[in-house]
Amino acid sequence: MNITVYNPLPKSKRIKLYIPYHNFAIRKKVKALNGSFWHEDQKLWSVLNTIKHRAELIKIIGNDYNIAEAPMTKVVAKPILNEPEHEALLALEKVLILKRYSDSTVRSYKNMFCVFLGAFSYKPLLHVTTEDIQDFIHNLISTNNISASYQNQLINAIKAYYEHVLGQERTFYKINRPKKEISLPNVLSKSEVNNIINAPNNLKHKTILTLIYSAGLRISEAVNLRVVDIHSKEGFIFIKSSKGKRDRKTILAKSLLPLLRKYYKKYRPSYWLFEGQTGGKYSVTSIRSVFRKAVEITGSNPWATVHTLRHSFATHCIENNVNMRHLQIMLGHSSSKTTEVYTRTVDINNKKITSPLDTFKN
Repeated sequence: MNITVYNPLPKSKRIKLYIPYHNFAIRKKVKALNGSFWHEDQKLWSVLNTIKHRAELIKIIGNDYNIAEAPMTKVVAKPILNEPEHEALLALEKVLILKRYSDSTVRSYKNMFCVFLGAFSYKPLLHVTTEDIQDFIHNLISTNNISASYQNQLINAIKAYYEHVLGQERTFYKINRPKKEISLPNVLSKSEVNNIINAPNNLKHKTILTLIYSAGLRISEAVNLRVVDIHSKEGFIFIKSSKGKRDRKTILAKSLLPLLRKYYKKYRPSYWLFEGQTGGKYSVTSIRSVFRKAVEITGSNPWATVHTLRHSFATHCIENNVNMRHLQIMLGHSSSKTTEVYTRTVDINNKKITSPLDTFKN
């Protein structure tokens, strides 16, 4: 069987390919390419979609390969709602806002519920059965190839309407959910993190990335930081109303303080710690852009995102033997099981752990 190269989707940053098991030599060369990745769930390799990597890939596999089209998720069309359907959508939005759901969650639920409303425009919502909903979701999977994440969000939106708006029992609609994927968080090495946070020449950009990693922050928490949230004397950062509407404290690194003071003297933020050029909060989009540029400059893991800094902070804390309870509090996890995921991301090698075999005396 020949190697199969899948045409990348529009704007795709990766080229995926299938390498038969017997092609050991080719697989070894592809694995050695900078930025190559093994997709366990798809049983495919991928490399960066650049002119340089395409040339290197062709040099490795030669002309003995097939070209195939990558499976593309079809966009689910957003229907035009009639007046009763629009009222149902507004009723869902109202209850979500009253329950203090985040703006992003409200937008997501509304988009998903809009798709649901369009599919059942011929039938009163009170008459829609569990079987109807199962068939509707099955059809989207079959015809639009929706992801497991999309399926879960769709179910959440539907249940929110029937349970919170119509007051149905939680057990009324028992909708099958996709099997939960067990995946490990993407983690950068300490040297990669060091390279990334020191890549920006702009003082503000460098301070933002360093702060996010040093305290294990979510990107939304970084943009919502106020000047008064930095407690330099006590050595902590106060995070107000983070995920789950919970306040918490996290560590303020001693080595970060000189950088923060230098940043404050230059920019003099008045209320928000990081302000945009025209005032107000610094944007999430800008931070992502800064991070992406830093990754490209340093040649770091191309799969990394700003949130990878948080994953890396947690993993490196465990490697430094930080107490798991302290780490849970710093990360703002309500359950210790969420924090324990990072025990599976620590670097395993013979420099850090001794195998029982190495204790044997010959």
